[in-house]
Parts: sequence; C-alpha cells; structure tokens
Amino acid sequence: MKAWQGRFVTGSSDLLEKFNASIGFDYKLFSQDIKGSIAHSSMLQAIGVITENECATIQDGLLSIESELSNRINQGETNFDVKYEDIHMMIESMLVEKVGDVGKKLHTARSRNDQVAVDLRLYTISKILGIQKLTFELMKVLIELSEAYLDDILPGYTHLQRAQPVRLGFHLMTYFQMFKRDYERFSDTLKRTSVLPLGSGALAGVNYETNRDLLKKLLAFNELSDHAMDAVSDRDFVIEFNSTAAILMMHLSRFSEELILWSSSEYAFVEISDAFSTGSSIMPQKKNPDVAELVRGKTGRVYGNLMGILTVMKGLPLAYNKDMQEDKEGLFDTVETLEMCLEVFTAMLGEIKFNTEKMKIAAKLGYLNATDLADYLVLKGLPFRDCHHITGNIVKKCIQLGCAIEELSMDELKQFSVAFESDVYAYLELDTVVEGKKSFGSTSKKSTLQMIENAKSYIEQL
Repeated sequence: MKAWQGRFVTGSSDLLEKFNASIGFDYKLFSQDIKGSIAHSSMLQAIGVITENECATIQDGLLSIESELSNRINQGETNFDVKYEDIHMMIESMLVEKVGDVGKKLHTARSRNDQVAVDLRLYTISKILGIQKLTFELMKVLIELSEAYLDDILPGYTHLQRAQPVRLGFHLMTYFQMFKRDYERFSDTLKRTSVLPLGSGALAGVNYETNRDLLKKLLAFNELSDHAMDAVSDRDFVIEFNSTAAILMMHLSRFSEELILWSSSEYAFVEISDAFSTGSSIMPQKKNPDVAELVRGKTGRVYGNLMGILTVMKGLPLAYNKDMQEDKEGLFDTVETLEMCLEVFTAMLGEIKFNTEKMKIAAKLGYLNATDLADYLVLKGLPFRDCHHITGNIVKKCIQLGCAIEELSMDELKQFSVAFESDVYAYLELDTVVEGKKSFGSTSKKSTLQMIENAKSYIEQL
C-alpha cells in the first residue's frame, strides 16, 4: 500500500503508476535524500519526537540503504520498480522493511514537498561547486596559453573581416574574462541555492516546534527559507542554475566556433591534437574538429533545458504542483552535459597548437594598419574625420594596385596629404601598430601582461 492511499477506495491504474513515477530519473538524488533524512532524524530526536535509540536505528538503516543503492547504481542497476513512485518513497519503504515500524516515524514533521526541495538544493549545490572547479581548470589553461603566445600577432576580426592586429595572448584572455564571469555567476547562484526549505512541510509549516537552525547546521546551508509556501513552490534556483549553465555553454560554443574556423584550411591558424579529432569514413585526408563541434551542438540542448523549466513554471499557481516533477531531468542533463563539455574542452585546449607564422602573415594582409594610418595623420594635426576619409582613399588606391599601404612610395602618399613624412613607414609596422595601443585593457604587451597578472591573482584567491 502506498503511503498516501488511505483515503482511496481502489488501487492505482498501471498506466498511472508508469506515468506518475519519477523513480526512473530521480534515483540520482538517493544520496542527498539520505543525507537530508539523517539530518531530519537528528532534529526529531533533538525535539523529543523520537528517542536516541530510535534515531540511531533509523540512521544505521539509512546508511545501510545508501551503501546498497550506491553499489546497485554503480553497477548500472537503475531500473527500479515504478510502484515506489520516487526515490523518497523507495528509501522510506526500504527503511521500514529494514528496521520495522520505527522507520515510519521518520516522516514526522516533513512533507515530500520540502523533502524533494532540500534534496534538489543539495544536489545543485554540489554540482555548482564541481562545475566551478572545472571552470577554474579551464581558466588556468587559458592563462598558460596567453603567456606562451604573448608575443605572437594575429588579425583581430569584426564581422568576420580582418580589422586590427592583436596579440594572441590578448585574444585568448578575452575568453578568460568570459569564464571568470561564469565562475562568479555560479557563486551568485550558490547564494540563492543554499537556502534550506526543510521544515516547511507541504506548504503551511508543520505542527511541531522544529529546530530548523539545527537542520541548517547539519546540512551546511547558509540560510533558512523564511516562508513555507515559497520554500516548496520555488524552483528559481533550478532556473538560475540552468541559465548560468546556458551562458557558460554559450561561451564555450563561441570559443569552439573560432577553433573550428581556425582549424580549416582557409585559416590554418590552429591544429587540434589527433587525440581530440576524428576522421572521415570515406575521405582519408579529413581531420575533423569534432570536440569543438559537439560542444557547439550540445549548447542547444542546454538552452532547451532552460526553456523547458521556464515553460513548466510560468503558469503554476501556488503551492506545489505535480508539474514540478519536470524540474529534474533537464537539470540532470544540463549538469552532465556541462561537466563533460568543460572537461573535454579543457583537455583539448591543453594540447592545441597555434600556427603563429600563418597568423602573422594574415595580420600583414588586409590593411589592418589603416586605423593607425589615420591616427598618424591625427598626430600631424588633421581632424580625425578628414584622416579617416584620406585613409579610405589610400586603401582604395592600394586595392586597385594590389599592394599594402606601406608599399606606397612617399610621393604616392603625399598625393593624398602633404602631412605624410618618412616616419610613417615605421608607424605602420605590425609590432608598432600593436604596441601603439596605449589605453588600459588594450593589446599592447604591457597591458596584456597586466591582464595575465590580474588573472593569476584572481585564481590564486579562489
């Protein structure tokens, strides 16, 4: 008989049993459920609802169940009977079978509504901390690569068109900034996730003088929820986790897109290690950037999980509704997808090789020093708008002649402005152009080194 079946005349339909059950996926919360139940039993003892011996019996039984379930799940045995409905009722049934009627006392002063909420928060907290560790490792690799390629120059792009030359180390540090923000967003998400709902009951509280501060301490939460109905109705933390994960995946996808482009023959800026590439079943010459492509593709499923939970929650009245059972599968999938993407992407990045000569050649083409030519004329006293127009005409002339700006003779340059002098040629050299950027946060060596040092200081204090 089910725990809630007392008021029912007939049993459940087999179809309902199958449709209603969540045990097929929420078994992943078994460890968190047992942790929450152990804390709850300690609290029940503290307020005199159960004795010390009863508490010890319950906790010994729960620990035994945890070991049993861990072994079964590790061996791939996850096809649990749908008669249990969910992992919470399954563990309770196993407990009663193991320790007898004393196990029936565990659910005193607790509802499945606050029970599942605490389980899901415990799960999310642990996953946030794990994802932050993986993000930390990725940031470390980016710092190492930025240092290693500090002096190498490549084209910076806008609209996928060559725009201005930049240091490769500077370019890579752009992604460090993205992942730094992701790390911090997960820290913010953690603050709002580490709020204990246990003790809220079904929606209105419970008829016992419970000690929720003790529960908070035992389960290492930072705060107590201060509104019972909100505590069991809330899935903002799941939405926020999925949102933060989606942003991180977006950053991984942007990085992947660049590596995919750069590994093509048309760019040939990078070579991805054989260990993280695949070939073609028909074309022997192919070497495909599958890791980057899969990361880019899996970003879509993480977006889908975010939209799924937002759609579930958008029309729900207070308080708990069965719709909220749909909060877990998308969360679990996002966690597993993000963890794998971070791990494999970081490993791939650690073995990547940059074709710096190819990058430098590309940076010398396409009139990437045009802006600097305009700035040169500004230094000679001309208004920037006039300088921009003059430089545009020079570029047009160079395109017609099929030459670089610096290949024009002084006489040819003076046809556009008498302000040109022989020092313009040194001003247009690639290294000079890059070092000419003096503003804070620019691509100059001094500025890029400062970025790297700031990044090192940041991760040292994490």
